[in-house]
Amino acid sequence: MRIGLTVPSFKWPGGPGQIGEHLARIASTADQAGLASLWVMDHFFQARNNGRPEDPMLDGYTALSFAAAHTSRISLGTLCTGVTYRHPGLLGKLITSLDVLSKGRTYLGIGAAWYEEEHTGLGVPFPPVAERFERLEETLQIILKMFSDDQTPHLGRHYRLDRPLNSPPPVGRVDADRPHPPILIGGSGERKTLRLVAQYGDACNLFDTPDLPRKLTVLREHCARLGRPYEAIEKTALTNFPWKDDPRNDPKAAVAHLTRLAGWGIEHAVVAMPGIHRPDAIAALAKVAEEVADVPPQEH
Repeated sequence: MRIGLTVPSFKWPGGPGQIGEHLARIASTADQAGLASLWVMDHFFQARNNGRPEDPMLDGYTALSFAAAHTSRISLGTLCTGVTYRHPGLLGKLITSLDVLSKGRTYLGIGAAWYEEEHTGLGVPFPPVAERFERLEETLQIILKMFSDDQTPHLGRHYRLDRPLNSPPPVGRVDADRPHPPILIGGSGERKTLRLVAQYGDACNLFDTPDLPRKLTVLREHCARLGRPYEAIEKTALTNFPWKDDPRNDPKAAVAHLTRLAGWGIEHAVVAMPGIHRPDAIAALAKVAEEVADVPPQEH
C-alpha cells in the first residue's frame, strides 16, 4: 500500500505571512520521508467540513507549483478540481505546465464540483448537477485530446476548441498505452462518476466509509461492461486520521486503520491528519507507511 498526505487547511500559526514557510516544510519533509503523494484541495473558499469559509484557502495549482519547487520525488495532485472552476482548455494547459515543471509528477484530480457557496460568492456559474456531469465528461475528452497532441477541433455541447494545441506536451505517463499524467476522478456516485472512472480514468478516489467495498464492486462492473481492465484503475481512498488513530498517539491503530483499507481493495491511501505543520506529524506517518508498504490490496 502507498501512503499520501493531503493538506486540507492552511490555518497555521503565524497567519498568512507564514503559510509559505509551513507549506514548504510540509512538502519537503513528506518528499524526504518517502511518502507517495501530496495533495491539496482545489477550492475558492474553505469547505465547511474543515472550517469556516473565511479560513485561509490557497488556489490549488499555485500551491502545488510552490510544492513542486520544494520537492523532487513525491507525486502532486488536487482532491479534486471541480469541472466548473476552469475552462477545460485552460485546465489542460495548467496541468501540463505543472507536469513539465515537476518532471512528470502530476495527477489530474477532477470531479463534478459540489460547493455552491464558493461559486455564488465569486460569481462563478454553478450549473445543475446533470449539466456538471455532462461538462465533466466533455472536459475529460478534451483533456485526453490535449494530452495526445490531437489538434483537431472539439465541437461539443458545452465547449468549442478550434485548435487544442498543447505545447510542450506532458512528460508524465501512466504506461505505454496512456502516455500522459494519470487522471484521478473523485467521487463515489455509482451511476455516473464510477462509470466515468472506468471509461476515462486512471485512478478513482473514494471516501473511507463502510460502503467502500461495494463502490469498488460497482467500479468493477462498469469496467467489465466497457471492456476496461479493472486492474488498470488505481484505487485510492481519502481517509481521516482522528486523534485516536493518529500515528503520533497510537502507531498500531494507524497501521490497523490502513490495513483495513487494503483489505477492502485500496492501493493508495491519502491521509488527512490534524496538526501536520508540527515537526513530528510527517515523521510518524512515514513510519506507519513503512509498516504497511508490503500490505497488498485484496481483490473483491
